[in-house]
Amino acid sequence: MHEVRDAAAGGPGGIPRGPAARYFLTEPARGLADLGMLLAAPWLTAAPRGDGHGVLVLPGFFATDTSTGVLRRFLRRLGYNVRGWELGRNLGPTERVLDQLPRAVTAFANWTGGPVSLIGWSLGGIYARELARQDPEHVRQVITLGSPFAITDPAQSRADGAYRRRAHLHAGDRVPTPEQVMRPIGVPSTAVYSRRDGIVAWQACIEPVTESHDNVEVMCSHLGFGVDPGTLWLIADRLALPAGSQPRFVPPPRRRWLYPGR
Repeated sequence: MHEVRDAAAGGPGGIPRGPAARYFLTEPARGLADLGMLLAAPWLTAAPRGDGHGVLVLPGFFATDTSTGVLRRFLRRLGYNVRGWELGRNLGPTERVLDQLPRAVTAFANWTGGPVSLIGWSLGGIYARELARQDPEHVRQVITLGSPFAITDPAQSRADGAYRRRAHLHAGDRVPTPEQVMRPIGVPSTAVYSRRDGIVAWQACIEPVTESHDNVEVMCSHLGFGVDPGTLWLIADRLALPAGSQPRFVPPPRRRWLYPGR
């Protein structure tokens, strides 16, 4: 929910550079290519099945629930009780968002009879982490998709221009500081990131691995997280874990190439 600044060519003092221009300029085309890969991935029908618990999916900045439609349909087919955020276009941390999202999590958890999992894409993942921080009793786990919750410098993101133009809509003093957003959360979490992300530097999307947190690299664009087959399998695997459990992710044997370093 903190300010996401515009990327420059790089930063002083060893701060990670922003996404390469070739990745930024090809984001739309690569997002379509990620969707094309999904159409050629029948093996996803063997993804781990769900236990029916609630899953709330939060879109990225300037996106709507339409952007998460493929992901939500996939999770419904696996047996989860899935809903979008139902707050229209994500224009940043407005008063409406900060008021209604916590209520939505509590109501959804009460309705489904247990804690819900939160999946957040980009800025949506920052919302998800803050919701878990505020109300860990009602959050089972958090999965972030290319979410720059660990951003330390303007050079690490290209999204600030559009974000700042809408700053007058945001909730001012109610928005957590970058230092607050960086702090670990108290529920199991998985940070999904890609070195091919053309919007935010992958280094801003991870934190140290612990018994309750894992970072998993995939190979998609920033716009492709919601349709990338490797990401969808990973999400299914994490959601199928028993509540409170967070072993490190192990890729399916024939698909290890989708997860660099695993």
